[in-house]
Amino acid sequence: MKKALTTTSYAILGLLALRPWTTYELAKQMQRTLHYYWPRAESRLYDEPKNLVAHGLATADKTVVGRRPRTIYTITSCGEQALRAWLATPSAGPSLESEAIVKVFCAVHGTKAELLATIETIRAHGLTMRSHGRQVAREYTDGRNAFPERMHTSALMFDFLWQYSGGLIEWAERATQAVSAWDGLAPEGKAAWAMQVFSQPLGMAGEDDLDANS
Repeated sequence: MKKALTTTSYAILGLLALRPWTTYELAKQMQRTLHYYWPRAESRLYDEPKNLVAHGLATADKTVVGRRPRTIYTITSCGEQALRAWLATPSAGPSLESEAIVKVFCAVHGTKAELLATIETIRAHGLTMRSHGRQVAREYTDGRNAFPERMHTSALMFDFLWQYSGGLIEWAERATQAVSAWDGLAPEGKAAWAMQVFSQPLGMAGEDDLDANS
């Protein structure tokens, strides 16, 4: 049964445009490349390739390795045309989805310890992204790049994720320093610090680090 094509459809089609993949290989490649900016593709892994086949954008060849059956998906010429057409369409802007930030939004109803733990979750996520990024970077610098023809566009994507992960870590460290200095989550004694934060984009804040005790 055909379903409407989505960004996830085209993400998988983009992988198939590189070379044929088994479902297992697609899963590994998605974990490597799409996990940090389009994780929903992973949950659609087993349905979406079949949907691409139903649309005539890919083929599915069933084979047997030993006693284990496997299916190899390959992009069709129609799939290549559909991918090129999709790339020419306007893109939706980026959006942020973070349960941790929602908890920061609601933090005044909890405890200081809970807020610090939430902030640490964000820092840990940034560190994990950077650890993964270093592994990927080492593969490129060691000459173990499987798709050298797209290294330049991969570098653009890598730079975005590297800067983003650094932003998460830096924010979490500033936030931890500030919240650690608070005696609790009541607003008393924190208005001046908060106003400094809000004033920074307007060029009104000083160059010194924000004083959490202000």
